[in-house]
Amino acid sequence: MRLVAIGGGTGLSTLLRGLKEKVGKDIEDLSAIVTVADSGGSTGRLRKIYNMPAPGDIRNCIVALSESEEIMQKLFQFRFKGGELEGHAFGNLFLVALTEITGSFMNAINIASQILRTKGEIIPATLESIQLCAEFSDGKIICGEEDITEYGKHDSVRIKNIWIEPREARAPIDAIAKIESADMIVFGPGSLYTSIIPNLLIQDIREAVNHSLAVKVFVVNAMTQPGETDSFTAYDHIKAFKEYTGIERIDVAVVNTKMPSSSVLKRYLEQKQEPVVPDVARIAKEGIEVYTEDLIGDKDDFVRHDPHRLADLIVEIYKKHGVFS
Repeated sequence: MRLVAIGGGTGLSTLLRGLKEKVGKDIEDLSAIVTVADSGGSTGRLRKIYNMPAPGDIRNCIVALSESEEIMQKLFQFRFKGGELEGHAFGNLFLVALTEITGSFMNAINIASQILRTKGEIIPATLESIQLCAEFSDGKIICGEEDITEYGKHDSVRIKNIWIEPREARAPIDAIAKIESADMIVFGPGSLYTSIIPNLLIQDIREAVNHSLAVKVFVVNAMTQPGETDSFTAYDHIKAFKEYTGIERIDVAVVNTKMPSSSVLKRYLEQKQEPVVPDVARIAKEGIEVYTEDLIGDKDDFVRHDPHRLADLIVEIYKKHGVFS
């Protein structure tokens, strides 16, 4: 199958780590369309200086799909300590340098992908320097991905509307071509408002997805995120996604049912994060087929989808639904 994954952050890179093992077997062509609206940390500082799309999530996806030696992967993720380079990731600086040399962010991504021997294509959602903006329930308008999440942590506010500036930002033609030829499109996991939704706020991506006959799969997060999805159930994630993006059809929802260990859960609860309630019946009533599995990894320090279990399930879903695409 030809698979397109759309998202950003650690969620998308986790998914890609599992899917790359299927390339050349169940997956004929793998592409990732990645948000470039990030405004925090090293990425945010570089964006201000060079007026370019955010490189951070792109870097993480390159590493996730990489077949290069471990030392090269570590090099790309290395962060400097001290001095003017404090906090900068080497991979971010590498992408900035390549962009300056070649005159193209897309060329920079392609060259970096060749160096790290990625098993798939990584495409930014846009080549423009976009800003994510949100209106909250108290009427406050906040711009900047990092600032939106921080402001959302106020107990009394919720995101009421979200958009990108410039609103007319366009996607690379490569992204549209991949969507048009896809057999399956996967959204998530990842930060709902700041990693997944921003991609679909780009008009031609949204229109291409809506016109596509591909099987459309939404992977629901395992935990809520402070400032974005506090108290959200699995159904709430899908409802908000469809409402703010205008995506008309989701065929399949993937919902985790495994609870983290008590010690890990306690730490997450202290950070105001809780397991996403798997209200499967509400999702099914929307005509969406739901796959419930124990999908989070067995490590004791954090809660994330296990990349291999998730990839296996994605392939299983396609084998059942792909014939109809």
